[in-house]
Amino acid sequence: MKTIVIGCDNAAVPMKNMLIEFLESKGVTVENMGCDSSDDPTYYPNIAERVCEKIIESNYEKDGILVCGTGIGMSITANKFKGIRAAVCHDNFSAERSKLSNNANVLCMGERVIGHELAKKIVSEWINLSFKDGSSTPKVNAILDIERKNLK
Repeated sequence: MKTIVIGCDNAAVPMKNMLIEFLESKGVTVENMGCDSSDDPTYYPNIAERVCEKIIESNYEKDGILVCGTGIGMSITANKFKGIRAAVCHDNFSAERSKLSNNANVLCMGERVIGHELAKKIVSEWINLSFKDGSSTPKVNAILDIERKNLK
């Protein structure tokens, strides 16, 4: 199982802490990139940057989870990094498809959008999936071609 690099902004500290505990209880290695307090003023783009840089430094061997109020800002920021495919998922089907169809390596969720029990179910499924060569491979390759053109 991959190491998970996790981060949140100050709007999502409770969910991030719950997910760290949940993942570690499943034997998953977790690297916490912050925030660790609802008083921490660090902007979500800076947390997303920390997480994405750790994934890139691992040669994409690690996956990431980013949590903010909605997951949207984290996803937008994460997708600015070469080799990162971040998806906002608030249901199991979207999480499944993000891995199996899009080879996502960062899962984004919103503390203000879903409850902790659903977040656990989504994460539990997402961490156990892996992209397989198949009908989605040409589509993921098209994403990579666009990335190569636009992220230099």
